[in-house]
Amino acid sequence: MTQTPPDHLSNNPDSPHYDEAVLRRGIGIRFNGTERTNVEEYCVSEGWVRLSMGKALDRRGHPLTMKMNGVVEPYFRDETPEG
Repeated sequence: MTQTPPDHLSNNPDSPHYDEAVLRRGIGIRFNGTERTNVEEYCVSEGWVRLSMGKALDRRGHPLTMKMNGVVEPYFRDETPEG
């Protein structure tokens, strides 16, 4: 595993951008200079994040999200990958 987080990552297991190994390692997101803990999906190259909006769910049981544009800075919470 590299030291650079992926360009596009999602928390939803049904998404093609889901990566369990990366999520298990721990990803932090800084969006427009602010630490965000409610990010469901992000894309660095396109500059957007999907933020969950409270505890509301859609009809499929997934959290309601809002897409916001800005500067996305992902980072690994730990320094070394687990072996």
